[in-house]
Formats: sequence, structure tokens, C-alpha cells
Amino acid sequence: MGTFPKRKFRGAADSSSFAARYRALMQKRPFLLFGLPFMTVIVGGSFILTPATAIRYERQDRRVRQLTRDEELGMGKNKRRVDMKEEYYRLAAKDIDNWEQRRVERLPGESDGVLK
Repeated sequence: MGTFPKRKFRGAADSSSFAARYRALMQKRPFLLFGLPFMTVIVGGSFILTPATAIRYERQDRRVRQLTRDEELGMGKNKRRVDMKEEYYRLAAKDIDNWEQRRVERLPGESDGVLK
């Protein structure tokens, strides 16, 4: 029994087509006809996509920006202005040593967390 040939049979009509010529050149110079165009697309795509990505992140930065402490405290329109020193002295004026621990009222049917 004979062995199969390594090269495929290609008819005479197939040898004159563009694909057949490209295939033959590809076997001789694979980097020039496949590797170089592939690397060009990868590098070129990187240069093209970099500005698009930068625009995306710049637009996101405009939407989400870091607030200063004063802006953070004054976010509500109808709320009073908060001063940290005033809040400290107001809390210090209260009698925080005398307090009583009370359980929060539960809604009807809600578990109160007490094991029986």
C-alpha cells in the first residue's frame, strides 16, 4: 500500500487564481505576506484607539469629580450649613454620660432577634 503525498493536488484551473498565487507566495515568505500586515494592524489600531479611549475617560472624569470637604457638607439645598467646630461643641454641651439603652420598635411580623 502506498503512502499519501504530502502536497495536495491542485488542478491547472486552480493555479491561475489569486488565492493560489497568494498561497504559493505565502509558503515562500510567510512573514512578509501575513506577519507584517498583522503587526501593522495591531500597532495601527493601538494608535487609532488611544485617542478614543482618552475621550471616554475624560468624559467620565467630568461626570464623576472629587468634591471638596465644604462641597460635600453643603450638598443639600435646604440643609443648614455645617461647621465641624460648632458640631463638636454642640455635642460636648450635651450630657453624654447619662443615657439609657432602649430597643428599637419592630414592625409587626418582623423578628426582634431575641432567642427564646
